[in-house]
Amino acid sequence: MTYSSKGGRMLHTLRRSFVQATAAVSFVLTCTTPILASAQEAKPKTPKVEKAKGDKAKGDKQKAEGDSTPPKIPNPRLFRSEAPFDITLTLNLKQIKKDKQQDAPWRMATVSYTDSSGKKVTVPVRAKTRGVWRLKHCDFPPLRLKFGDKSADGTAFANLDEPKLVGYCRNTPQYEQYNLQEAQLYRVYRQLTDLSHKVRILRIAYADSATGTVETTRYGFIIEDPAQMAARAGGKILARKGAKADDLEPSASAMAYTFLYFIANTDVSFNGLHNGEIVSLPSGLYAPVSYDFDFAGVINAHYAGTDPSLPIRSVRTRLFRGWCSQEEAYPAVYEIFRQKRPAIEALYADSIGRLIAPGTIKNTLAYYDEFYKEIRTDETAKKSVFRDCLR
Repeated sequence: MTYSSKGGRMLHTLRRSFVQATAAVSFVLTCTTPILASAQEAKPKTPKVEKAKGDKAKGDKQKAEGDSTPPKIPNPRLFRSEAPFDITLTLNLKQIKKDKQQDAPWRMATVSYTDSSGKKVTVPVRAKTRGVWRLKHCDFPPLRLKFGDKSADGTAFANLDEPKLVGYCRNTPQYEQYNLQEAQLYRVYRQLTDLSHKVRILRIAYADSATGTVETTRYGFIIEDPAQMAARAGGKILARKGAKADDLEPSASAMAYTFLYFIANTDVSFNGLHNGEIVSLPSGLYAPVSYDFDFAGVINAHYAGTDPSLPIRSVRTRLFRGWCSQEEAYPAVYEIFRQKRPAIEALYADSIGRLIAPGTIKNTLAYYDEFYKEIRTDETAKKSVFRDCLR
């Protein structure tokens, strides 16, 4: 993957604007999070593009845009509220549970709910299995839904396109709690930067289309389509691999790696587009966005593990994976985390946060407190966090 680089003066101006924006409570960060997960971040190597001028610059831009996804309608109706939403997902449960292959076909399904007038609304959709670890190990696999035609117009699911659905992995309270904890991390992420995925908590009744029987009802969540997330920032998702430190805007990179250190997630590779995306912004810069946090140490799922190539053996052990060359961008990001601490902690006291078990909330906030002690000052952050930066 090759990326165009802007000049030093442009990055200097962006850094200065970023620091000024930090002082404002309403700061919106046009970036997200890289976390070079391990050996995944080392390869593949692609030649860099020299600084382009004139027609060459225009050609490079057009080439980059050619590798991006088409724009989508941003901010669908479903994501304009965070309140948990009750739905019934009806499909052939036996059939979908057998779809364990990566290229599984789309299956017919419906999603139904009761609207504010008490009327039942049913929307036809298609569903297919997705994922890696959860696809192989879950009793009910994660799904991608396709609202491909106009049948969803006028409903709560209008303009959703192809969002990911995180349903129950196993039909137990413990796995339901994992879902709620992961959804909460998306909410935390959004406190720090607007360039992150929106989610909506769902209370899902799983009905079998063959028998009409509801197998179970569990909390899950639906994730904003990547192209729609990028569209909110006026950007596009790039599908090419190979991003390196010099390709990513430093302030965006700093926020990304700091967030992933905060939640102790190393299961990400922006270089390999594993649990990470690259957004091409209108400025011509590139910002990383992470997703899929179930392996994060703050959740501490019993099945989560670390990459053998990393110098840690427990997901609870934080490991910083940011670039040493971008050190100057970090103090402003640390300040954002300090300012946003009350808002982050408040998420665990609201109606959604209280769906998480009280003991888990206590442990989560204590885990966050360890991080805040490390970034108490820029100097302590440099000694405790940044010491493991990648050169």
